[in-house]
Amino acid sequence: MIEQLKTLAQEYDSLQASLQQEAVYNDPAKVASISKKLASLETAHRLYEEYRKCEQSLKDTTEMKQDPEMHSLAVEEETQITKKLKELEAEIQVALVPKNEIDERNAILEIRAGTGGEEASLFAAELMRMYLRFAETQGWTTELIDKSDTDGGGVKEVIMKIGGADVYGHLKFEAGVHRVQRIPATENKGRVHTSAASVAVLPEAEETDIVIRAEDLRIDTYRSGGAGGQHVNKTDSAVRITHIPTGVVVSSQNERSQIKNRAYCMNVLRTRLFAAQEEKRASELGNLRSSQIGTGDRGEKIRTYNFPQDRLTDHRINQSFHNLPGIMEGDIGEIINALRAYETEMLMKGAQE
Repeated sequence: MIEQLKTLAQEYDSLQASLQQEAVYNDPAKVASISKKLASLETAHRLYEEYRKCEQSLKDTTEMKQDPEMHSLAVEEETQITKKLKELEAEIQVALVPKNEIDERNAILEIRAGTGGEEASLFAAELMRMYLRFAETQGWTTELIDKSDTDGGGVKEVIMKIGGADVYGHLKFEAGVHRVQRIPATENKGRVHTSAASVAVLPEAEETDIVIRAEDLRIDTYRSGGAGGQHVNKTDSAVRITHIPTGVVVSSQNERSQIKNRAYCMNVLRTRLFAAQEEKRASELGNLRSSQIGTGDRGEKIRTYNFPQDRLTDHRINQSFHNLPGIMEGDIGEIINALRAYETEMLMKGAQE
């Protein structure tokens, strides 16, 4: 384990030295690539340096114990250093768990109202707000790609892109069916209703990930509907793209520009096709889309939001969280961290088997 860490630390030092070479620092693309790699190795380098210093300190205390006057102090230091080394070894074990580069990507997030009628649509709108608020606290960027509103203020469907550092690695745990239990504002008998919304989270595909042939596309344009003022009804700015071989359909009407809506559609289409490709290529990635969205039925839940009891329960880790008002305002960091810790634990167990 320590030898593996040493190799990574040496790679870090080598890359640092390469930044001093004229051929490198005059090439912005190379600098960006090396800087990204350095960032991924920084933790390993820090841990190796700390471990090496602790080992040296442990050797020093062994020599100190030979001196009767220093023996007591040396034993005390030896105990502290040994404890520190065990803590470092645990941290190193986590750091050496294989990283999935796909976690570093931006994400395409899709929310759809499921079982529950208008109440499900309202809940879908609240989930959208929750993720937008969380993205804001993380310093991420958000772009609305497509949104279908309901007359009651909810949303039938929303698709958005979230960009920033390690976005997919954080948000992938949100994929699945979210169930809500509460008394709707329109309920006059005080009965608790149950409804659901489904969330899909896909790693954004890059143009080099997958080739889409022009002859495989059917592109339709039409006039946007819904809110947006008079302009949306004057031009055919909305775009719908159908990928003929797979039947995948993507539409966008959020922008007034047909060119922008087309670009959004192509990005989402590429991402969906990439996800399907990855499902076949690597079983460890799981069903990135089909298993995430499901049917939106109440029986396929990953999480329950129980408003009368002010409790959110994530059924995958069997853990509950409180303060639903804060959670719905985007305070979901604790939940995501718990799921990331669980994933790391599972990966570590897999690596040891």
